[in-house]
Amino acid sequence: MKKIKFLFIIFLLPYLLYAQESQMPPPQKLNQSSNLQNSSIRDTIFNKFGNNSAKLNKNPDAKIQDYLIITKTFDSISVDTSLTLNKYYKFNYLRKDNFELLPFSNTGVAYNNLSFDPVNSTNPEMGAMNKLISYDKAEDVVYYDLPTPFTELMFRSVFEQGQLLDAVYSVNTSRHFNFSISRKGLRSLGNYQNFISDNSNFRFTTNYHSKSGKYFLRTHYNNQKLFSEQNGGIADVDISNFENGVNQFLDRGVFDPNFENAHNELIGKRFYIDQIYKFDRIDSINKNKIQIFNSVLYEEKQYKFQQNSSDDFFGTAFSPQEINDKIFLTSLNFDTGLNYNSFLGHFKFGISFRDEKYSLKNFEIGEFIDSSQKITSSRVNLLANFSKELKKTTLSFETNNYLLGNSQSNLFKSDIKMDLKNDYQLSFNFLFTNKPTNYNHRLYSSNYINYNWNNDFKNIKTKLIGLDLKLRKFSNISIDYIKVNNLTQFEKIINENLGGETTHSIFPIQSVGNLELIKVRFSRKINFGKFSVDSKLLIQKSLADDIINLPEIISRNTIYYSSDMFKKALFLQTGLGFKYFSKFYMNGYDPLLSELYIQNDKKIGNFPVIDFFINAKIQQTRLFFKFEHLNSSFTGYNFYSAPNYPYRDFTFRFGLVWNFFM
Repeated sequence: MKKIKFLFIIFLLPYLLYAQESQMPPPQKLNQSSNLQNSSIRDTIFNKFGNNSAKLNKNPDAKIQDYLIITKTFDSISVDTSLTLNKYYKFNYLRKDNFELLPFSNTGVAYNNLSFDPVNSTNPEMGAMNKLISYDKAEDVVYYDLPTPFTELMFRSVFEQGQLLDAVYSVNTSRHFNFSISRKGLRSLGNYQNFISDNSNFRFTTNYHSKSGKYFLRTHYNNQKLFSEQNGGIADVDISNFENGVNQFLDRGVFDPNFENAHNELIGKRFYIDQIYKFDRIDSINKNKIQIFNSVLYEEKQYKFQQNSSDDFFGTAFSPQEINDKIFLTSLNFDTGLNYNSFLGHFKFGISFRDEKYSLKNFEIGEFIDSSQKITSSRVNLLANFSKELKKTTLSFETNNYLLGNSQSNLFKSDIKMDLKNDYQLSFNFLFTNKPTNYNHRLYSSNYINYNWNNDFKNIKTKLIGLDLKLRKFSNISIDYIKVNNLTQFEKIINENLGGETTHSIFPIQSVGNLELIKVRFSRKINFGKFSVDSKLLIQKSLADDIINLPEIISRNTIYYSSDMFKKALFLQTGLGFKYFSKFYMNGYDPLLSELYIQNDKKIGNFPVIDFFINAKIQQTRLFFKFEHLNSSFTGYNFYSAPNYPYRDFTFRFGLVWNFFM
């Protein structure tokens, strides 16, 4: 903590001397982000204004365009209360489109991957990657700039008992200072025994700018707790009862799971602050601008797996007692540098210092394993960025290169966008990363004998070459070629002892060969009056079949009807959604590690998921009603989220998103 306080004093003091100057900097240009709501500024918050005005009746000078959501990269997005199909796709626990994910039977417990995407980062993760899907990172946090107080409430029903609630309140106490408080809470009992999910996410943000527009400060505090009971899935002897639809087992609570005495949990606390000081203001005469920036991030993560007593499901234990395996990761990241804008483009230069400590702790088993082992990592990287907007072309290049330290990592990416005729757009993307493997790949200890290792793995090197073609009136097409050297994954290894009994263990394996993957995406929307068809197709092929298992086809098609009703007091969308993926050796799920692993025993897929939905908008309230997986009882009980983990049965779910502008 002394190190953190010293950094704050040194780097905050020079900027606070300038904080007496004041005025809002020019608003950033409106961009879209895949993690946020679309910024179609055709919103009509109050119907009485119709298409003639977007002013809010509590503040006649405020327009919907003035309610801004600001991302970590300073992109600004107007609050949007319109009802679109994309909003329907994002109406879930993650609040984003999960087209390439398959959720488990209970909300927020786990997800399976239907595709592979390279990591766009130089930082290794602690582990528990399945928990991290639901974990909000620093780049996911948004800030606000508002003319009047703003509130958003999101509610959705879950499985059996419980609810999902996501609430945000934000206000500008002055034209120059904003704060927001948000809380997302989930508790869901689930349909299967010992499978409760109980998650909490608290967030507090502030942002400030001086009257002169030269100084800008943002900070946030985030506290997250992701808890879920674990049962190991249904036992092998009950697989036939599930797949044959035996009547007495249609009540899923009747199934005896593999165990009923365990849970895993990810806890995270983060403090983040960044600041910018601008030496010159941009105006119509002077286009040059020099800025200095710095940011500090301090984060503590803890993952634990706890079990009342050992179970043969995970193999032999050192001691038949309570299982209490824990891993910790403490991270300190400091960035500082210079931004320069001119007619030549935008330049960014800086350095990044990152210090991490990964450690282990087990419950009273020191006589069997060494729980004092740890990994420490410190490094300094050089940051550089260039971007330039030409008449019909946008160029962007970014690099993050190792300078010194005991953990090497590199990143380079480029993005070239060209506007073509007929409102078409062509993009070329390139990404290269060189990063260490995740910490739990290298070091892990547990009371279970099979879950102990200390590996010396090579860095993972990833290349991505992408081509995107947006034909706005027809379809969007993207092609990605991905190559990964030294890919590290968890795999299921079968062990046979002298007595002829077979057991399995989950162990990290680094591939000797290279993963080569081609992904082709198609998306298209067709309108027939008030009827529309929205289609998305992903075709992927691994050129090294023995390294990774993926479905070759994932598709989603939605047919729906849209119309204004009751003199435009209500906007209605209703239709059917169809999702499908081809059969493949789907990854298994390990609850002790909260990780997916490669398996080659059971193929899963080739089952459709059909949903019927009714969405409606009344003023600034969006209502969602969904009959989920309504075909589950008549297309066969062969649906799984992972081996031994059945997918969701037919259920009715509902919810709403409600905005208040005071």
